[in-house]
Amino acid sequence: MGIYLNPGKTSYEEAVNSRIFIDKSEMIAFLNAVVKTKQKYVSVSRPRRFGKTMAADMICAYYDKESGSKELFSRLKLADAGSTYGNLPWNVYLGRFDVLRIVMTDFFDSALTYDKALEKMQLLVCRDIKKKYPEVDYFDDTDMIQTISDAYSENEHQLVIVIDEWDAVFRNGKTTKEEQTLYLDFLRNLLKDKSYIALAYMTGILPIKKYGRHSALNMFTEYSMMYPRQLARFTGFTEKEVQDLCNEYGRDYKKIKEWYDGYEVSDIVPPDPNHEELRNTGKSPESNRYYLYSPLSVVEAVSTGSIKDYWNKTETYEALAEFIRKDYDGLKEAVTLLMDGARLKIDTSTYQNDMTTFTGKDDVLSLLIHLGYLGYDDETSEVYIPNKEILDEFYSSTKSSEWVESFKSFEISLELLRATWEKDSDKVAALIEEAHDLAGNKTYNEEAALSYAIQYAYYAAQKYYTTILEMDSGKGFADIVFIPSPKYPDKPAMVIELKYNKDIETALDQIKRQNYPDRLTHYKGNILLVGINYDKDTSNHSQNYKHHSCVIETA
Repeated sequence: MGIYLNPGKTSYEEAVNSRIFIDKSEMIAFLNAVVKTKQKYVSVSRPRRFGKTMAADMICAYYDKESGSKELFSRLKLADAGSTYGNLPWNVYLGRFDVLRIVMTDFFDSALTYDKALEKMQLLVCRDIKKKYPEVDYFDDTDMIQTISDAYSENEHQLVIVIDEWDAVFRNGKTTKEEQTLYLDFLRNLLKDKSYIALAYMTGILPIKKYGRHSALNMFTEYSMMYPRQLARFTGFTEKEVQDLCNEYGRDYKKIKEWYDGYEVSDIVPPDPNHEELRNTGKSPESNRYYLYSPLSVVEAVSTGSIKDYWNKTETYEALAEFIRKDYDGLKEAVTLLMDGARLKIDTSTYQNDMTTFTGKDDVLSLLIHLGYLGYDDETSEVYIPNKEILDEFYSSTKSSEWVESFKSFEISLELLRATWEKDSDKVAALIEEAHDLAGNKTYNEEAALSYAIQYAYYAAQKYYTTILEMDSGKGFADIVFIPSPKYPDKPAMVIELKYNKDIETALDQIKRQNYPDRLTHYKGNILLVGINYDKDTSNHSQNYKHHSCVIETA
């Protein structure tokens, strides 16, 4: 047994023997189905304390030819699961390979430069391999890739490579862009199209780094917090697992659910020709949906009986504060909405899977999904704050003075929405005026600028509505239409018509003349027609002056 080559079963055995142990060994059945196939490259990304290291320990213990783990696994769920995937027996690859385990944080979180860290890692791995296979004629025993190739090509053996915390280079804040590129090239050269690999398993917090829309490690299938796929139920603790723990230890499940539940994932998977439902019906089975819990927090709460915020044991609130204070249009507004319980649709496609490259608020929110600060609904592409523990982290991260105006704007927006529902047109006009002044844009130069300002003033409506701009009625275009979310069917639809430096009644007349409500017949009897005018010529010195005026009717 070596440090890096064939590290054995000790770490996983300690986990199995622990007072609280959740058995996720059935994950091995899935991995066995991809061993020695084109799908043998598996990359799993999860937040801190979501069981990444334990899964890596388990994989090492199972495949390691020197670990002697048959008795250990024979009493776990894997042995009872039978041929879960691909009609393979549970022990088909038990103890069949050499296993190379590398924890990247051991090297790249140190004080060493990138070059020195890479050199040290290669020398230590090469030393283990030479001890195991001293008779091999090594071409260059300081080159890790060459040494692995020499050892396993000559012996016609294959290797399971487990790389834990693969993304350390991207998270340590010490490496340059050039060094990060060199690192990705190193991993590609180590892993891609290498006959000595039976299985490559990488784990980290971040998905594989992209450049534009491409990846240097495109041979990997990724299982992330956004799309865990077949590994969904192994990503965190499931509801049943937590319920069983609470029953065993006499804990209040409802409280634990409120504090630590909320990560919604589904196991959307490709068709499996061996699945019973597909064979019987000719249709692929529907995906299962899981509500996952943070393993660390649940274990701490169940063990101690104290339900509180354990997240800050692994991440200080400054880590979250650093990202949500970034100066991207709409980011702070999005944060205030999320803290109010909203779910927001985002575009995750531009996120480059690192902690520094951001083009807008959606990229920042995408990162927060992978860090565990936000949940992600893959059916609706919406993000949300998953539970009370994480909400507390947001509260801690928004206590500084720079958030005062953001929360004030949010309160005004909420009040504006309520006033609109109540058809209080005078209050709506006054609140739009206040939102306008708070934004610092004292004048509009055209109706388009007015439209943008009104959308901003109503940003709290995103929790309850889908916003449609310039909705075609057949006779014209409604400026702003708010369609109630299916979760809030009792809310009125709202049609807003804007006028710039005209009479307020003109706005309402246009709504009626163009038959805008006809497009919303489903909401008939529960539609608000809102006309808003901005008078640029109103004197700022007149008593109780307001540039904005409003009229509201029900249709």
